[in-house]
Amino acid sequence: MAVEILSIATALPPHRLDQRAALAFAQDLCCTDERQSRYAATLYRHSGVEVRHSVLPHTEAYRWAPTSEQRAAGAPNPGPTTEERMAYYQEHALPLAAAAAEKALQESELEPYDITHVVTASCTGFTAPGVDSGLIERLGLLRTTERIHVGYMGCHGAINALRVARGLAASDANARILMCATELCSLHYTFFFDMERLLGNALFADGSGAVILGQVDEHPTSNPPRWRLAATGSYLFPNTADARTWSVGNHGFAMTISSRLPKLIREDLGGWLTAWLGHQDLAVGDIRSWAVHPGGPKIVEAVEAAMALTSEKTKISRDILARHGNMSSATVLFIVEALMQAGAKPPCVMLGFGPGLVAEACLLT
Repeated sequence: MAVEILSIATALPPHRLDQRAALAFAQDLCCTDERQSRYAATLYRHSGVEVRHSVLPHTEAYRWAPTSEQRAAGAPNPGPTTEERMAYYQEHALPLAAAAAEKALQESELEPYDITHVVTASCTGFTAPGVDSGLIERLGLLRTTERIHVGYMGCHGAINALRVARGLAASDANARILMCATELCSLHYTFFFDMERLLGNALFADGSGAVILGQVDEHPTSNPPRWRLAATGSYLFPNTADARTWSVGNHGFAMTISSRLPKLIREDLGGWLTAWLGHQDLAVGDIRSWAVHPGGPKIVEAVEAAMALTSEKTKISRDILARHGNMSSATVLFIVEALMQAGAKPPCVMLGFGPGLVAEACLLT
C-alpha cells in the first residue's frame, strides 16, 4: 500500500495589492524620513513579489496610522494589539481554509462523510475552537472526525502536517485525511521602521492550501498516476537559534530573519539533503521536480547553490512568490499544485525552512 495525494487545492482572500502600492503603503505607515523610504524602495524592489492577497483591504490599516504628533516625535507606532489581530484571525481564517478544503474535497471525488481525520497547520493565529473543528462544521464532516493541529512551526508547517497525515494514513487503510494549511501573515504587519521586520512587510501575504490523502493499492488506477507521499525528513542546523525567529509580542507576532540565513543554507543544506535522499535510494540528479519554499529570492538562490540546481528547477517557486508573495506554510502547497497542473513529473522534493533554523523535506514519488 502507498499513501497518495488524492487531491490538492488552494484559495486566496479577496483583497489584491500590487507591490508598487504595497511600497507606497509601507512608506506612508512605516517610514519617517527620506532615508527610510529609499531603503524600503530597495527592499520591496528586490523582494521577488509582484502581487499579494490579504483578508483585509490595506486601507483598514490606516486606522493605526501614526498621528502627526507621533511622527514629529519620531515615536514608533506599534499598530493593533495582538488581541485585535487575533480577532481578525478568528473572523477570517476559517472562511479561507474552508474555500481551499471545499475545492480539495470536490476534486477528490470523495463525500464529506469519507473524511476520517482533519490536520490543520498555521503559525499566524491562535483561536479555540479553531479552524480544525470549524472545517468539520463548514464541510459537513462526520462529528466523529478526528483532529490534529500543527501550530506555530513557521514556513515549513505544511510539511510537518503532511508528516502527521502520512502517519495517520499509513496506520489505517480506510483513513482519508484532509490537511489544510492557512496563514494570515498580513495580520502581523509592522507599523514602524525596523530593517529586519520591514522585510516581512515586503514579502508576506495570506493564503490557504488543502490536500486530501489516503492509502491506496500499490497498482495505480488513476491516469496520470497520483503523486505519493513517500518520506519526510528534518534537519536542525547547528548554532542557528537566532537565524530565524517568530515570537509573540503585545502588538502581533514579530519575525526576524538573519542576514546569515542564505550562507547557512548554502554551506549546510547539501550534505544533509543529499544523504537523506540517499536513504531513499535517490541521488540529487534523480529529482525531477523541486517545490522549494521561496522565503525570499536569496533563499531560493541559496538552495540552488547548495544543491547545484539550475534556476529552471525553481522557476515555479519564483513564480508563486511573484504572484502571491510568501504565504508561510501554505506556499509549498501552491507550488506543488502548480507543478502538477504544469505536468511536472516526480520524484519531487518539497523543501521549507523555519525557526530553529530547521529544514523540512518531503519526498513525493
